[in-house]
Amino acid sequence: MANTTAKNTPITAGLKTRPPIVVVMGHVDHGKTTLLDYIRKANIAAREAGGITQAVGAYEIEHGGRKITFIDTPGHEAFTSMRSRGAQVADLAILVVAADEGIKPQTKEAITIIEEAKTPFIVAFNKIDKTGGSIDKARNDLMAAGVLLEGFGGQVSFHGVSAKTGDGVSDLLDLIVLSADMMEDLKYDATAPASGYILEARRDSRRGIEASVIVKNGTLHRGDPVATASAHGKVKILENFLGKPVLELEPSAPAVIIGFETLPAVGEEFFVGEAGVSGRPLAAAVHNAPNNAAGKTMGRLGEAKANTLNLILKSSDSGSLEALSLVLRGMDQMGGKAVNIVEEAVGDITDGDVKHALATGAAIIGFKNKTERGARMLADAQQISIITSDIVYDLSKAVEEFLTGARGPAALGDLEVLAIFNQEKPDKQLIGGRVISGVVRAKAAFEILRAAAGGTTGPVADAPKELVGNGRILGLREKKSEITQAEKGKEIGLLVSSHILVKIGDKIVVRK
Repeated sequence: MANTTAKNTPITAGLKTRPPIVVVMGHVDHGKTTLLDYIRKANIAAREAGGITQAVGAYEIEHGGRKITFIDTPGHEAFTSMRSRGAQVADLAILVVAADEGIKPQTKEAITIIEEAKTPFIVAFNKIDKTGGSIDKARNDLMAAGVLLEGFGGQVSFHGVSAKTGDGVSDLLDLIVLSADMMEDLKYDATAPASGYILEARRDSRRGIEASVIVKNGTLHRGDPVATASAHGKVKILENFLGKPVLELEPSAPAVIIGFETLPAVGEEFFVGEAGVSGRPLAAAVHNAPNNAAGKTMGRLGEAKANTLNLILKSSDSGSLEALSLVLRGMDQMGGKAVNIVEEAVGDITDGDVKHALATGAAIIGFKNKTERGARMLADAQQISIITSDIVYDLSKAVEEFLTGARGPAALGDLEVLAIFNQEKPDKQLIGGRVISGVVRAKAAFEILRAAAGGTTGPVADAPKELVGNGRILGLREKKSEITQAEKGKEIGLLVSSHILVKIGDKIVVRK
């Protein structure tokens, strides 16, 4: 099998020049994705939840008749390893620095990643159109951080741009092409079996395992056998970066492969051909990835404990799962409680996840994925918390509320229990109360907060509360009428189901 072309390989008649692969890096909100938006004339940023890039995206553009492949990497600190993978795959890096802010924490981190990967780079000083934007100040910040710029004792080229207006962008692309022309290793053998890198991997309920890849050498064909160190399969479907089916792709093309039998680990090199599959041993698991060959990593199992929050993590793709896990593990011991991740897996939330959560006393955290209808119904019936979002910050906030005692997502409404009418059966308790905030809805799950023993002697509603149980509202009545919800200030009757008996003075907290 032919190897990927290494640096300083002699240029021969059998080799072709491939387009440069460029990674865009920098601090969050410094305009990386907006810059790519302008270059591609496509508003990709608006499609990302919260306007934040949360997955590695590879895009191919043309400038002056020359192709350039861009890799857009997330800027938030949770996505460190994803940025590192982008730098390792790329031939050239663009370090985006906002002229009005200069060096920030992720800027320094990006510089370290670029230098460790030995990736040549260009600095793009963005937001030169903004009031207060000063290339001179940002340049001095970079020099102080050890980046020696061209014309100031170093060889790192830089250019001022405005991703918003497009000012300077064309010149930046010219600089990229010029830099690529000076590189000796942008060659490939079109006749060789393809090889490249896994950028992302995910499970699709309809299409199976999808792997986003970058081809670095050879020609990738539909039908090729393909393997990494942890997975193998056959290219059943091959798509370009626009999602269009193609028969073959050459370097440096971004592609989607459907046909892996198990999830490959992000960052792995892939190889095509029978020699590539049979000549490279397949590892049983990739220890540094959030998913093993089965797509799952098992943590410590066990029943929920008072000082431990058990979590099951599900995400749309491996990279997002990795980032989510990193964020939540970093919250360990907040509020005196420990985070115990009992399982991590790629895919939608299923009834199997709910059953596992029930067995382990865990809450389910879903990132950029869906909850199957059966799973939602089972979770409602078994009072299992499922928290989902397309933004990692929202999920970390929800877990923080769990750890600090707020227990889960923001409350939909609170009710103070004023009367108990019938408690012959815990699963059919008839109580009365006043809505003190928000909205209380029928069929909603709730938590029971009760004044701690030895608490204050003040008003019951103001006494410190602790979580003592949970349940579900079976029905609501106002006077003699059945209602679906009640707003702040209303006094209502409730038929509730809970494993403990509700008491006068308890606070019923209804969650979304």
